[in-house]
Amino acid sequence: MDFAYSDRVEQLRSRLQAFMDDHIQPADTQWREEVEAGHYPMALIDGLKEKARSEGLWNLFLPALKPDEPGTRLSNLDYAPLAEMMGRFFWSSEVFNCNAPDTGNMEILHMFATPEQRRQWLEPLMRGEIRSCVGITEPGVASSDPTNLQTTITRDGDHYVINGRKWWTTGALHPNVKLCIVMGLSDTRPDADPHKRHSMILVPMDTPGLSVMRNLPVLNHLSPEGHTETNFDNVRVPAANMLGEEGAGFALAQARLGPGRIHHCMRTIGQCEVALELMVERALQRKAFGRPIADYANIQDWIAEGRMEIDQARLLCLRAAWMMDRHGNKAARTEVSAIKVVAARLQTKIADRAIQVFGAGGLTNDTPLAFIYSWGRALRFIDGPDEVHLRTVARSEIRKRREANRSTMSEQGVRMPYLKP
Repeated sequence: MDFAYSDRVEQLRSRLQAFMDDHIQPADTQWREEVEAGHYPMALIDGLKEKARSEGLWNLFLPALKPDEPGTRLSNLDYAPLAEMMGRFFWSSEVFNCNAPDTGNMEILHMFATPEQRRQWLEPLMRGEIRSCVGITEPGVASSDPTNLQTTITRDGDHYVINGRKWWTTGALHPNVKLCIVMGLSDTRPDADPHKRHSMILVPMDTPGLSVMRNLPVLNHLSPEGHTETNFDNVRVPAANMLGEEGAGFALAQARLGPGRIHHCMRTIGQCEVALELMVERALQRKAFGRPIADYANIQDWIAEGRMEIDQARLLCLRAAWMMDRHGNKAARTEVSAIKVVAARLQTKIADRAIQVFGAGGLTNDTPLAFIYSWGRALRFIDGPDEVHLRTVARSEIRKRREANRSTMSEQGVRMPYLKP
């Protein structure tokens, strides 16, 4: 395993860092001011998108890009340090067309869309002309077990009719959102295979019966593009809008969520770096009892622990990316689950220490720390709660031990190394 960045990635890092310094950081205040004024800063974003695409910093996330598709084809391992840089400003990924949930939606459209679906939805998404959202999680069930999902997708002649309610539909309030990919129950037979009862279908946002009920706050923070509760009341779409085969929803969801999970982790590491940098700078400037608080041992411990924990998380993230590139998304499932837990927990831990160093000012919006903390807490649910990912890691370890036991079985039973008989 060699995680050294290639010459190509080093060049891209240099170009991306220059773009962040020259365009993203200077625009951060304007972005925040426009959002606080109650509207999404589309003119700002569109102008920056044009610059990013002209500089070849576009669709960096998609390893399977074809020659005629816009973007820079990178492996997951190559993309990781670039996503980390974008993650330092939580809004900047959209500038490079590398933002969730569009990245995950483009992934599955790239793999499963029909030629007409590609023309109508994937191509404008890849050009950054439209935005999309995804409807999976539901308020009435424990969506950590997707077999619970109750939204129905019912065939009616040449159409499907969708009924149900989703929430945490990220991006549904974006001015350019045109598409929602909905996962629901297409086979209502009680004796059907629980993993072949669900499908994914493409629903234009202007379809009659689709309505956004409310924007859900994340620990009292409202996203300008929305994490919404969305209702589907007899929403009728053509049968041609089915994504992949009917009943293949679980397979599509896994194909979508694997890369999406690790992309979140890559960006999280960038936000952790921001929190650590702010904490160190504040510790150097702030004095208590006649000396900078950076001189106190407990603060130094927090700084040292933060540095080591971020570096450990980055290495685990790179390993998961390497596994995906080398052996495929399915083979890297355990590694992705591991970094998903580690990165989300680390973000709240680093942000919490930084807030403590800042004092009460860390609770305000004068710094990004409050957002970093709240988003880190949300990440412990996004794309699966910690408990589901811990279960995946634990099952992997148990399976390996059982396989080892079977291979060392003797007449006397299992022989455990390091233990006396």
